[in-house]
Amino acid sequence: MKIVLDTNVLLVAISPRSPFRWIFDAFLAEKFTLCVTTEILAEYEEIIARESTPELASLALQVIENAVNTEFITRYFKWNLIEIDLDDNKFVDCAFAAQAHFLVTEDKHFKVLQRIPFPKINVIGVENFKQTLEAV
Repeated sequence: MKIVLDTNVLLVAISPRSPFRWIFDAFLAEKFTLCVTTEILAEYEEIIARESTPELASLALQVIENAVNTEFITRYFKWNLIEIDLDDNKFVDCAFAAQAHFLVTEDKHFKVLQRIPFPKINVIGVENFKQTLEAV
């Protein structure tokens, strides 16, 4: 299963003490393929460094970049479907280019995608993602 993780989800998943650590553990156990672009990786690093430490950000990026279940995506088109926060579009564009099964986020800005028939991006929250992983 291919997914794109919004930064807000990755941020809460990397701490060993987080109740959402199961997401990062599932990634480490190769239960899904994480699709990323260089733009997404840059945001991951920036936000993790800001919210925790630059060392943790560097370590998390090394793990992601070297994992066999990370797929590096080249985005060829910008859809600009999320007008309220243009920065979120990098995740939408990656999900489309990767033909990802899901974009996992808790960000309300992505709700607009439910009303857009094309390109169809399947956005799910953390709990629905957990249920999906358990069903596989």
